[in-house]
Amino acid sequence: MYSDKVRHWGRRIGIGLLILALIALGAVLFSRGSRKDLLTESATAIEQTIKKSALQCYVIEGVYPPDLAYLTDNYGLQVNERDFIIHYEAFSSNLPPEVRVLIREDGEEITS
Repeated sequence: MYSDKVRHWGRRIGIGLLILALIALGAVLFSRGSRKDLLTESATAIEQTIKKSALQCYVIEGVYPPDLAYLTDNYGLQVNERDFIIHYEAFSSNLPPEVRVLIREDGEEITS
């Protein structure tokens, strides 16, 4: 009789732990998706900001900046290079640069 109660409570505790583990797994998977969505939106915003800064430089100086460092040094642009890889290629001083922002994710590059 006593062992039946112990088994009954043991099953309930086991089921409860299983449910908690599933909830925790769901929360982890949901938070990873949310972080990725946030990083994707941030990458798009960074790309637009870099393009606007390059255009501002063109309007003020009459030429597009030769590289990203020029924008950071002269226009106060700050970029999170820990989470993003910035591709900035200037073809000519009178043409807008090609700008792409890639998300760093565990050593991988994901195009945004």
